[in-house]
Amino acid sequence: MVSDKVIIKNPTGLHLRPAGLFCKTAMQFGSKITVHKQARHEEVTANAKSVLSVLGACIKSGDEIEIVCEGSDEEEALEVMTQLVRDGLGE
Repeated sequence: MVSDKVIIKNPTGLHLRPAGLFCKTAMQFGSKITVHKQARHEEVTANAKSVLSVLGACIKSGDEIEIVCEGSDEEEALEVMTQLVRDGLGE
């Protein structure tokens, strides 16, 4: 299992278009990929391969998320997913 924290740069956060790109990219990997976000007094966890799960996490601009990858291609998955967020998720 590997993980890394990144900050969401998109002015509108993970709305439908960037969430769709995020999930589409995650589905290219065999590893289990989850997103963790600390919210007030609880931690929110989302399945990175599910648009509804990612949208339900209500990830906004400036939020720090932790991407966790677990599986045979976890290192590559983490590198690609974190770079995608750092690059602004296509926006």
